[in-house]
Amino acid sequence: MKSISKIIILCFFVNVGICKAQNNNVSIPDSRQQLASLNDFKLESGAVIQDCVIGYRTYGHLNSNKTNGILFPTWFMGTAKDIEQYQAPWKVIDTTKYFLIIVDALGDGVSSSPSNSIKQPGAHFPVFSIRDMIESQYQLLTQTLHIKHLNTIIGLSMGGFQTFQWGISYPDFSSRLIPIVGSPQLDGYDLMHFNIIREIIEADTAFNHGNYKSNPIIVPAAMFIAFDLTTPTYMSKTIQRDAFYPWLQGVYKGKNADWNNTYYQLLAILGQDIAKSYNGSLQEAANHIKAKMLIITSRQDHMLSPAPAINFSKLLPAKLVILDSEMGHFAPNFDDPQEKQGIIDILTKDE
Repeated sequence: MKSISKIIILCFFVNVGICKAQNNNVSIPDSRQQLASLNDFKLESGAVIQDCVIGYRTYGHLNSNKTNGILFPTWFMGTAKDIEQYQAPWKVIDTTKYFLIIVDALGDGVSSSPSNSIKQPGAHFPVFSIRDMIESQYQLLTQTLHIKHLNTIIGLSMGGFQTFQWGISYPDFSSRLIPIVGSPQLDGYDLMHFNIIREIIEADTAFNHGNYKSNPIIVPAAMFIAFDLTTPTYMSKTIQRDAFYPWLQGVYKGKNADWNNTYYQLLAILGQDIAKSYNGSLQEAANHIKAKMLIITSRQDHMLSPAPAINFSKLLPAKLVILDSEMGHFAPNFDDPQEKQGIIDILTKDE
């Protein structure tokens, strides 16, 4: 597999043809999709997700002290199954030693989402935040799996957002945090980028403010997301001039993820700021993080500005790995020696 994050685009719209993720016949440890009930789950806004469920998959075995757990939250519109099939986290996480938990974020179509809610379907679903994702995961860990402390939390993209937030919401819960191409706080570039996507979705007549019966194909939004996932250099190699219009036809004919799910997770990303409780001060937020941190970012990331993560690393005694690849947001790769060794080092240090 050339990049662990190529599947992001496939999770968003299938058969478009930007990238084709492969697992290179990586052996997948035994697991199965599981669902945990959180009953009526109260959000930080005061709204409630009725009959809330959280999806997850586990690999390996929990030790007697229940301290070898590693949590892996999902990325934007990705599911635990996607990570299992395409990301191969066991390349850096030894599941004979650690208990890996890949958890489905709210709104991914497996955990409670606009697309699968019976009582609050579609636009009737309450808006949730990254903090709500963390709280749902905390309840899963403590109430269903009876885990009181994690060895590590590692997440990619929106999973990286969640990893940063875990360090603020529950600073004593995990010994290590590894956010990858995530951000502690959106900067001006990010706000412009994600608000463009939001405006495109909201302006689409077929979307109809989320009140659609059949999932629409919102071509401009799909194209814009594909446009920024890598770099001009990589895109020019991947979709050459003669191949563009066949690719575009694939966008029109492709099967998209549910747009309400996409829209709700997008709103969660737009609202994310770990300094929210500290008068906007990232330094104050950093002072409350107790876990050891490895921050991995991508210098040529066009989907998410690397600056907030880089600057935040300077407020902590955190190790920083900056990838420099024309793959952009797709730069992270568990086969990359620098990234792989960084993760292995932080997992094994002081054990």
